[in-house]
Amino acid sequence: MVDRALFQDFVVSRSDRLLRTAYLLTRDWALAEDLLQEALAKTWFAWARVDDPESYVRRVLVTTYTSWWRRKWRAERPAGDLPDMPVLDATGGLGERDTLWEAVGRLPAKQRAVVVLRFYEDLPVTEVARLLGCEPGTVKSQTAKALAKLRVDDLIAKELHR
Repeated sequence: MVDRALFQDFVVSRSDRLLRTAYLLTRDWALAEDLLQEALAKTWFAWARVDDPESYVRRVLVTTYTSWWRRKWRAERPAGDLPDMPVLDATGGLGERDTLWEAVGRLPAKQRAVVVLRFYEDLPVTEVARLLGCEPGTVKSQTAKALAKLRVDDLIAKELHR
């Protein structure tokens, strides 16, 4: 039998961190909330056999996000939506952190997942490989490709601001 109280305690205590992870994967708060809700619903059905809930939910987040990303139709998109206004730093430009996460948002889904899990969640290569269902070498190569793209993105941005 599933212990409803344990699951509820887990959701209350870890949802904020898991929501931030979902946001970093999707780059959209509404999608992140949907992604987390779906991941928690899937976890509920497996709760009785889950040993490490946080790791399990992270894996469900990544696999669900990847399956969303692979679909041709990615949910409803409103027409005429105004873009979010970026937060400006003291010099009147985007802050470095915002600029970095915009660049991360332009990475392909798998590379973004690797960057989020390795550098935001601070997970070791072996854990990221386990969560993504791939080999550690794949995590390393995807990390290297992502970092190379981020470096190129940074160089282009610096050239544009000259």
